[in-house]
Amino acid sequence: MIDVFTTADGARLAFSDEGQGLPVLCLAGLTRTMADFDYVAPHLTGVRLVRMDYRGRGGSQWTGADTYTVPQEAKDAVALLDHLGIAQAAVLGTSRGGLIGMVLAAVAKDRLLGLCLNDIGPQIERSGLERISQYLGRNPAAKSFDEMAAKLPAAMAGFTNVPPDRWRAEAEKHYVQTGAGLTIPYDPSLRTAFMAAFDGPAVDMWPLFDSLAGIPLALIRGANSDLLSAQTAANMLLRRPDMMFSNVAGRAHVPFLDEPESLATLHRFIGALG
Repeated sequence: MIDVFTTADGARLAFSDEGQGLPVLCLAGLTRTMADFDYVAPHLTGVRLVRMDYRGRGGSQWTGADTYTVPQEAKDAVALLDHLGIAQAAVLGTSRGGLIGMVLAAVAKDRLLGLCLNDIGPQIERSGLERISQYLGRNPAAKSFDEMAAKLPAAMAGFTNVPPDRWRAEAEKHYVQTGAGLTIPYDPSLRTAFMAAFDGPAVDMWPLFDSLAGIPLALIRGANSDLLSAQTAANMLLRRPDMMFSNVAGRAHVPFLDEPESLATLHRFIGALG
């Protein structure tokens, strides 16, 4: 069930809270919603699965480009935990969500039980960011879910052995059908926030990664990812030899999380928390 809570600055943010057990806070990708975790949710038994839509995405209020930042989204994640009375949670962070998880390790480590990163790390490849910049904030040319599903295999280079029904499900999760065609389910001004960071000075995020010292850490990488290189993943393992890791064949950015390799790492990660 989708619910809404209000942050200190008055923003109304959508979330869901399902199940019982170990709290797992699921943080989605840049333009994504809590639907990012629909595929994996049935496989995560014995946990309290908490999901949220960031500001300007999905069912949450649009609050303007200046507020669509990782630090603000990290504050909102803590606010949601406070709203639910959850003192500590594990974080499963897909792409943008993983960056938020690393920020939480730096500013609110006492709230983290552990972090599982889905195809993200402290060094992001420029080529991947350039690809994102080409579509971010723009409605697709496709007029229907079927048309979009037919286009996705070519658009999502690096994904193999994906059945047609999964592409159709992806189209339905990440776009909205209107009388004029498909539209994006987020504030188009998210592009303004993204481009400000894209055009700005480089930020060294390795200190954020190092803030994860002492808590369980896992990484799921798409073997064909253009955002998280194999070299960066190797460097992460050098810094954290205990990091649980899987390299998911036939996946680019980002794995769906219900692949056997993804689930094996996720179950190992959750097991390490209990």
